[in-house]
Parts: sequence; C-alpha cells; structure tokens
Amino acid sequence: MATRATRRQRARYWFDNTMSRGTPALVGWLGLATLTVVVVGGLLLWLVDPVTADDTERGFLGSVWQSVLHALDPGTVGGDDTRHWWFVAIGFAITIAGILIVTALIGVLTTGLDAKLTELRKGRSAVIEHNHTVILGWSEQVFTIIPELVEANANQRRACVAILADRDKVEMDDDIRARVGSTRTTRVVCRSGNPIDPDQIALVNPREARSIIILPPVDDEAADDRDAHLVKMLLAVSKSREGQDSPCPVVGSVAEPDNLPAAQLAGGPQAHIIDTTDVGSRLIVQTCLQSGLSVVYTDLLDFGGDEIYFQEEPRLVGYTYGHALHAYQTSSVIGLRTADGRIAINPPAQTVIGAGDQVIAISEDDDTVVLAKALAPIHQPAIVAYRDPPPARKRILMLGWNARATRVLHQLDQYLPPGSEAMVVARHPAAAASLTSLARQLHALLPNYKDADSSDRAVLDSLDVAGYDHVLVLCNDDVDGQLADSRTLVTLLHLRDMEQRSGGRFSIVSEMADDRNRALAQITQADDFIVSEKLISLLTTQISENPHLATVFEVLFDADGSEIYLKNAEYYVRMGEPINFQTVVEAARLRGESAIGYRLAAQSHQPPTFGVVLNPDKAAPLVLQPGDRVIVLAEN
Repeated sequence: MATRATRRQRARYWFDNTMSRGTPALVGWLGLATLTVVVVGGLLLWLVDPVTADDTERGFLGSVWQSVLHALDPGTVGGDDTRHWWFVAIGFAITIAGILIVTALIGVLTTGLDAKLTELRKGRSAVIEHNHTVILGWSEQVFTIIPELVEANANQRRACVAILADRDKVEMDDDIRARVGSTRTTRVVCRSGNPIDPDQIALVNPREARSIIILPPVDDEAADDRDAHLVKMLLAVSKSREGQDSPCPVVGSVAEPDNLPAAQLAGGPQAHIIDTTDVGSRLIVQTCLQSGLSVVYTDLLDFGGDEIYFQEEPRLVGYTYGHALHAYQTSSVIGLRTADGRIAINPPAQTVIGAGDQVIAISEDDDTVVLAKALAPIHQPAIVAYRDPPPARKRILMLGWNARATRVLHQLDQYLPPGSEAMVVARHPAAAASLTSLARQLHALLPNYKDADSSDRAVLDSLDVAGYDHVLVLCNDDVDGQLADSRTLVTLLHLRDMEQRSGGRFSIVSEMADDRNRALAQITQADDFIVSEKLISLLTTQISENPHLATVFEVLFDADGSEIYLKNAEYYVRMGEPINFQTVVEAARLRGESAIGYRLAAQSHQPPTFGVVLNPDKAAPLVLQPGDRVIVLAEN
C-alpha cells in the first residue's frame, strides 16, 4: 500500500517546482525575503524604540524606512542611536540579512541575464512582425537580395526582413554587417532554425509576411539535391501557413528544369518558381545578340535605378495604348494589365484602355508614374520611315561549356536566320556527346566543335575571332567556381588584347559563377557581363515585391512575342538633328514598337552604364549620332 506524502514533503515538492522555473521565481523569493526582513525588522525597531534621539515620534512607517536603509546600506549602522543596545543589535541583524539577500539577488540577476543573452544569441525567439519579408535559407544570394530589399523599402519608416537559416545567428549578423553595411530604415532579424521544419519556420511569422523568399541551401550541392531541398522547404512553408486567408507570394528557384513541376506543385498557386537554367540561357542569348542589353536588364531588375510598376490611371480609360506611350513625361510605358489579369507587353497601338486596366511602365518609383501636365512636342520632320533590313546570317563563337550550353544553342537557333554558324571551343567531358545529340534538333544553326582549352592564347589566335559576329564566354562547371572564373577572366583579357592589336571590336558576353568577380571583369572593358546568380537574385527580389512581374519577365525573356532590342537610331530619326525623346517614342510607335531608352556609342566603353540611358525625360533635348541605338520593345 502506497504511503501518502506528508505536508512537509508536499511543501518541499511545491517549493522545488517553483524554484525550477528559473530566474523569475528566484527573484520573487528573494523579493519576498527582502520584504519580510524589512517589515519584521521595522516592526521590531518600532517596538523597542518608538522615539528618536530628539524625543520625536518615529512611527511604524518611519521604522520600516529605517529598516530599508539598514538593508540596502551597511553604513547606516554607524549612525544608529546607541542609547539602546537592542536597537543597535536589531539594526545590525537587518544589515547582515540585507547583505546576504542583495548579494544573492545580484548573483541571480547576473546568472539570469547571462542565460537570457545566451538564449538570444541562439536566435530562437519568435519574430513579432507583420508585412515583412521572410528569407528561408542562406547562400551568397543573401548579400544581393538584402540590399535590394533595403532600397525597395527606402520610402518606408519601419520595414523588416526576417531570415531563418540553419546557421549561428551571431555569424549571420556579423556577415550581414560586414558585407551589406547599413540597412537604413530596414531592420534585418536573423533566427537560427531548420527551414524545412514548419514549427521552426513559425519563428519568423510567415502568416503575417508580405512575401517569402526561399534560397538554395549551399552553393556546392548537386542540382538535384538543391531542388529536393527546395521542395521540402516549399512543403514546410505550405504547412506553416495552413488556413491563412490571404497567402503571400512564395518565390524560389530550381536548378534543373525537370524539377520545376514538382516544385510548383509543392508550393501551390501562390508559388513563383524560377527555372534558373532556362532564364539564364535566355538572358545569355539575348545579351549575346544585343550588345548593351545586360545593362538594361540589370537596371530593370535592381531597385537602384528604374523598375517596372503597375499603375491604374482612370483618366486614360477610353484612350489607346499609343496615346499612353506619350502621356507620361518621366515614365516609359511598355504594356497593359487588363482588369481580368491578362498582361500584354507592347500591344498594338490602337488597343483601347478599359476600366480597371493598369498601365505597365518603367519609372524611378511607384509614385513617379504620373501623367504629364503637358505633352512634350513631337518633331515630325525628324522622323524617318525605314524598314529593318532582313536578318543576316551570324557566326557565333562559344568559348567554354556547362549544363546551360545546350539551352543556349537552342535559344540561338530560335533567334538566328537559317545558315548561321556556331563554333564551340571547349575541353569538357560532356561537350562533344551533347553537341552531337543536339545537332539533329537544330534548324537554323550549324554547330561545330573543337576540343581545346578556350583560355589558351594560341588556341584563340588560331580561331580568327575577328571573323565572328558575337563571342560568348561560358563558365565551365567541371571545375571549382573560382577556378572557372579565373579562366574566364584570362580568356577575356586575351580577347581584349587581340581586339586592341587588330584594331577591330568584338561583341563579347561573358558569364561569371561568382558576382564578386564582376568588378574584376569590368577592367577588361567588356560591355556585357552575365552573372547568372546575381540576375536570378535580382529577379527573385522583384517578383517577391510584385508577383505580377513574373509574367512580364517571362514574356520579355521569351523568343515569341515582344522582347527588348537595341536598334540603329537612324531607323527612327535623322542623325545629328536636335530632337527630344518624345519624338523617338512616336517614331517607334509608328513601327509598332515601344521605345524605352537609347544607347550612346561614344560612351559604350564607359562602365557601369556603357552608354545606356533608360527611361529618359521625354521633354529633354537629345541629339543622336551614327552608331547610337534606340532601346525598344519589338517582336523582332
């Protein structure tokens, strides 16, 4: 038969449970002990000596206050009235008790504070924010995305970015401070946790987030492993946001196109999954054929210059798209988003704007997409009527090989006229077999292959580089990323040296694995660089801020429909004649195109813009010279 616990055992059990609650319980007990000592001591002082040395009534409260002074300040004993030895004895006892209690309290507070700091350093406290951006995972993309979010939030007083990653919180904070610097009005809050655990994702409050960005776990993992990790994170995010009434967009990226359907299914209807291989290859091809286009895309994708915004303008209802092209002085219209959600980039000029339709425009900020008070004049005599010449056959030189190369050649095949040639020079284990299999699928492009080191100067000298229309330098993926970038840089230096010696000029597009090597590449004076990871990071940030941009960029990156072209300025206006950009817009409209900027040939070698002027003021004076380009949205 079990023995019932005694009252003493029950009291001891209750006391032990109370003490196990940590610092608050200890502070409470010490506070109770202090109150007991002060009150009991004050009562005794009042009973033994209710009158002070000058025969005034001390009172109970006065005695309690005297007891408080003894407990807090040992020096109070020195001023005690020595007429009654028991008064001195009680005061001394109160002082000793006070010393013990205060010492214990200091120790408890110090230990509790240290434990709290240790807990905070672990990054396990919940984030109490709303309308914030959540980043799940950690990679080099963090140092591109955070500055862009800071720039996007510059006009907000209290913005927040919450990061959850399986890393030490202090290390993340230190890395962000070292590589990002000041975040101005945006607070960056880091938390340590597993981003595939729904319970730990809850730490960053995804239910009240404005958007969620999912990053690949580490840069050196295999593509399939990265995509599998992404799918797990998407499922975890969906689980953590079950029952949410207003789900926010979730943006991520896959490295392998075959994994895109699985990722989209795991993320649900609010997920926007970027196919990095496909987008990267499209960007490489478009910028390869359009010198200066990478600067345009970089400007559109980052938040430092001009971006794409959606703006409803009731005063344009009933007017045509052609009229809207001229209606904004400091914004460049590129399309329409209809009331039912359809997006049309560079629609026919006679398209009528309906109620609820939004204008898609390139502008400095969302509050600068405003109608002009007065339309800038159009210099009609300066407009010329000129048809684009038929496309000529092109010769493409591809130096290097990676997993993206086959898609690049596929895209080139869609843009180039029949009979065009592509010479691939690489020393890669998969290049020859892949190219042989691909050759049977191409229609306009004739591929050739040479097994050689593309960074070898002797190999480059034997290629007659000047005879090619475009040179494309890919970053090999069969070696370490830094080594691959080093070889790319060597190749670029060789090409620029050959260019200077020959007196000609090569159209070169290069690819870098690490964005930190971009600044080194600019020393070579090349006017186009594709850093795939950076552009993907910029695209991810843009879509997280405005999910409708996913469709816009999908159209711009596609060979079908309207894309961005840099065309000869003499096709639009007379050379050397003073005009304004409004005149260029009208000349483009007559050709079924939307003009968004121009490129000056005289500044084409000057970084970082390389002569590209995007979204100029339509009323500002402008004189275009032979060799200059007009940046337009056109179907071909």
